[in-house]
Amino acid sequence: MNTELEPLVGAYLEGSISAGDMDRLNELLEADRGARSRFAECLNLDAALGEMAAGWMVPEEVSASEPRARRIRPKALPGVVRVVGIAAAVALAAVAVIGYLAEGRSVATEPFATVRDAAGVPGLTRDDTLRREIYRIDTGSVELLTSRGAKVVIEAPAEFGFESAQTIRLPFGRLAADVPPSAKGFTVITPDGDAVDLGTRFGVDVSASSGSRRSGSRRSEIHVFEGEVIARTGGGGVDETRSLGTGEALTLNLGSGEARELRSAAFIQPDEVEELFAGLAAGQLGRSETFGNELRTDETLIAHLDFESARHPGIYRTVQGRWPGSKAPEFVEEGDRLELDIGGDRAWPRLTLAAWVRLDRLGAPYQSLLHTDGWSRDNPGQVHWMINRNATMRLALNSNTLAPDAEERHGFPDSRTPVLPEHGRWVHLAVVYDSEAKTVRFYLNGEFDKETRQEVAHPARLGPARIGNWDQRDRKLSGRIDELVVLGRAMSDEEVRNLFDAGNPYR
Repeated sequence: MNTELEPLVGAYLEGSISAGDMDRLNELLEADRGARSRFAECLNLDAALGEMAAGWMVPEEVSASEPRARRIRPKALPGVVRVVGIAAAVALAAVAVIGYLAEGRSVATEPFATVRDAAGVPGLTRDDTLRREIYRIDTGSVELLTSRGAKVVIEAPAEFGFESAQTIRLPFGRLAADVPPSAKGFTVITPDGDAVDLGTRFGVDVSASSGSRRSGSRRSEIHVFEGEVIARTGGGGVDETRSLGTGEALTLNLGSGEARELRSAAFIQPDEVEELFAGLAAGQLGRSETFGNELRTDETLIAHLDFESARHPGIYRTVQGRWPGSKAPEFVEEGDRLELDIGGDRAWPRLTLAAWVRLDRLGAPYQSLLHTDGWSRDNPGQVHWMINRNATMRLALNSNTLAPDAEERHGFPDSRTPVLPEHGRWVHLAVVYDSEAKTVRFYLNGEFDKETRQEVAHPARLGPARIGNWDQRDRKLSGRIDELVVLGRAMSDEEVRNLFDAGNPYR
């Protein structure tokens, strides 16, 4: 550590750094990769020594009573802390121990985190304390508050364990963190490297590819929603450290990192958790199930996919749906898709399409919600439902044409209100087609958005179709889809509103 950097880092860790010195520290870190690496090491050292004083080296007896959470005796502290100097380490350790004793804390019982809320997670409830244990959750979501003030949301399936209040190990799963200044340096350890916070909001995704995917390997991703994170990769005898800023994301590989698109909506973040848990407490899940059962008795029902009972053919991840413990397909890579065959070989004069969608990002140029095969053939009425590059919905039927006074300029009916304001949350999309009335009506979150008239309107045709990637060049999907409903009739405005109200996960 050079002579200029050392006092700046010391003031930063003490919380006494001035605005001018903070600017200078940022300049040094931006200009020198070695400075960034040493800064991350100091943050880890400071956090680890503080937790040493708090007693993370004292193993606890492991409880075997938890029904579906797996608790494992602590492992040795991983090699993420590199001592800057023995004298400095001893001094810092002494200061940390004296500080904790002065506050009268018990070094054997100090928790690393507290459960703020848990939904659908057996064995974890509000106000439970987490110490040096490893947990595996198969369903639901849990929100944690560390003793340093960081808010952490973990979504099943996941395995995680605190090494300290400032360090959490994530062998697999999805984690979002909101880290205040008091918890700067909060570190997430993955199988492929570490994410070291510099005061930010970020997410880490360590996902295992499902059996139907081309690859069975796990991989780790870091996504920075706001602020800065130091990403440190390891493996293959090579270490690489780089700084990620707001809007940047990185896939960690052995010894290197590969930039990727930000997937902000892939993570349930702390500010969303309260609304989701409030929806559960208000009985929204029960109302959704009741409404779904009623839909299944509708004589015009073509398909009602809740993705709970069966896995459909295709290449995709199965992740949590809008309810803790539920299932939904997630599409991440180019080529991810779900295949289905609905509607048979018949014409449908009227059609309603509706689904809950959670977009990671808006792709170029289309997000494919439901695309039938056979569009390139002379096959009037084939249905393509998508989101455009400008974030509006489109319903395109093969060989249909717009009315002369239509405001669209691209030949197909489009909604007016962009989906973009709902980017990062579950949003309900619906479209109602009537070939006899020659109308297409769009709905966003249960509210009527726009009607487009057509001059030529063929009856709709379905059959073999895909959700997600239909054409690798420009029709794919990045995100999750839940509860797809296809009806062979035109839903009224009131029915679409009721469908949204019943299935809305937020309150």
